[in-house]
Amino acid sequence: MAARWLSPLTTFNRFVLKDSGTSRLARGLAYGGHRRQQLDLYAPRRPSARPLPIVFFFYGGSWASGLRQGYSFVGRALAARGFLVAVPDYRLVPEVHFPAFVEDGAAAVKWVIDHAGEHNGDPDSVVLIGHSAGAYIAGMLALDPQWLGRARSAVSGLVGLAGPYDFLPLSGRATQAAFGQAGDLAATQPVRFASAEAPPALLLHGGADRTVRPRNSKKLARALAAAGADARLKIYPSLGHVAVLTALALPFRYRAPVLADAVAFAREVTGRG
Repeated sequence: MAARWLSPLTTFNRFVLKDSGTSRLARGLAYGGHRRQQLDLYAPRRPSARPLPIVFFFYGGSWASGLRQGYSFVGRALAARGFLVAVPDYRLVPEVHFPAFVEDGAAAVKWVIDHAGEHNGDPDSVVLIGHSAGAYIAGMLALDPQWLGRARSAVSGLVGLAGPYDFLPLSGRATQAAFGQAGDLAATQPVRFASAEAPPALLLHGGADRTVRPRNSKKLARALAAAGADARLKIYPSLGHVAVLTALALPFRYRAPVLADAVAFAREVTGRG
């Protein structure tokens, strides 16, 4: 979650090799009135006769930093594998606090679902993917029904990369800044909303992560499984917090099959396996 780790990713994205055969369909589409409420869309260049499953990627940054332009390597990696990919920005701390960034995530998902037909996307086939604080947003949208409402029925699956799902008491500056003003702290925790109605979840975490400890993914996986949901957990022993994300990039996939695991799951839950 720490912004000091994620801020260099814009530079990383600028220079890292990216998947070919993809295009950025749209840049800066507004899903709301705030300057941060914009998203980019990526898709395969080759036309598809069938509408494409939609993948959302929510980036991390302690809910306090990040730019969608720093994650085209993720958008293109997923688009190259047959998905329409949305990468949204969202409002950040300290301008806002919980639940504003979750509300923005929900607004972005609803907007893309409503406009899916304009971009050959399947509005009934959505996978939410996030890293770190972005995995928190994806997790809340997938698990707590209040955010997406009826649109939650379109969510076929959740993929969380190094997500914070169970982090009470608030012990760090980032969590205190983002959640310290919440009236009901328990209601800020994704693990609280584990239920049999949850969509299938794939929780991926680096075993060497010292920023968001793997116990977060382990606890959520146990809670979902205990509730009767489809929950899958995979720990990559040698990966740290940022490495589980950068392993999605073309030159670093040798480090761990993060992309292959996420794509196989997304294809399975959307019926494109």
